[in-house]
Amino acid sequence: MRIGGLFVKKRIRVSKGSKSSQNHDIFGGKAQILRVPQSGDVWQFRMWISEEKKYLRKSLQTRDFEAANERAEKLYLETMANVSSGKKLFGLSLQELTDLYIEWRSGDVGQRITSGRLITLKSQMKHILAFKGANLKVGELERNSFYEYGGWRKKTKPSTASVTIRNEQSTINHMMDFAYREGYTHLPQLDFNPINIRREEVGRRDIFKLHEYDELIRFLRGYTSKKSAPDDAERTERLMIRDAILIASNSLCRVGELHQMRWGDVEKIESAFDSEELPVELVTLNIRGETSKTRNSRRIIVRGGQYFERLRERASYTGKDDFVFASVGGNRKYARQKWYSRWNELMTGIGIEDYQERKPTWYFLRHFGITCLIRAGNTYSEIAEMAGTSATYIENHYKHYDDEMLRTAALKSFRVDGSGGIDFTD
Repeated sequence: MRIGGLFVKKRIRVSKGSKSSQNHDIFGGKAQILRVPQSGDVWQFRMWISEEKKYLRKSLQTRDFEAANERAEKLYLETMANVSSGKKLFGLSLQELTDLYIEWRSGDVGQRITSGRLITLKSQMKHILAFKGANLKVGELERNSFYEYGGWRKKTKPSTASVTIRNEQSTINHMMDFAYREGYTHLPQLDFNPINIRREEVGRRDIFKLHEYDELIRFLRGYTSKKSAPDDAERTERLMIRDAILIASNSLCRVGELHQMRWGDVEKIESAFDSEELPVELVTLNIRGETSKTRNSRRIIVRGGQYFERLRERASYTGKDDFVFASVGGNRKYARQKWYSRWNELMTGIGIEDYQERKPTWYFLRHFGITCLIRAGNTYSEIAEMAGTSATYIENHYKHYDDEMLRTAALKSFRVDGSGGIDFTD
């Protein structure tokens, strides 16, 4: 060919073959090895993943057919094993990761965590998905992807406590650690914008004020009356809720411990006299480790034996394996959602002014009982033994009530009588 007076030899293209001539099936056509012009002489692997409706393609990094065939067969078997175990080959979504994490944690219920803790984890997953979106691929996450999570939580719900956000961040990293071990991500941990939590915010526990608790007890009288609940089944259920409230505030039991308590856990009920020589009914309870938040069992003697006696009289089933708080007329555990719907009825009924801000829960009863024992002069160690926690925890979280009592005592008026004695007046 002549170009500008010069003869130039035309380059001859050499075909490397078509796709059809370079494809070889393995395992009866379930996968292929192939060479295409774009890959040169290097063999490629291809396999259809029906679960994800995509082709898996990967270089076998060899030009030798025998070596490529051997590597392809090994890759096929590894891929099938991963698919069978539920692993996503094209990237797990955040929704799928949270589902897998909750499924894994469900296996810890009764061993490492309580059913109540699992409910909390499920709630935390909703915030995680709302922040980043359910369809985000886990493989797209970077160390700083959740850095502004705390600020976002405060912006979307200003009343959220900093301690709550810190706990949620801890859960996120626990989930990422799970994902890293399972091979779903290359990141074992994420970074968060540091949260400054004041000591008093960590320690403070909201409780019922004395007048609020009195109002609740008064309201329960009408709530459980035949006039208010003429239907026998409805009234029986309300009476059970009333006794559950009284037991919770006297025993310091956690909600989950009450929810899972069986009659076999009630060791004995006995009559006694308190420090003022007033008659009381004591009850000995065995709190099983599998129902406790701390996973530690404890044996406690507390007031409120008469409430258990009333429950037993109304119960249809009182065998050692039957639930103390059971469905009316049955032996199934009282539904958890009913615990909370009944509670909301009561809180609405007594009309707590700052209900939306404080959000009183069943746990208020446990906290109320602890502060009552502090007011009565019990030591932190004695209270900790009953509550199933440490004396340090009680001191750190409830010491401000001690301080309030000291301040109240200091503000009391007094006078000196004629003999030099001091009389205090309220």
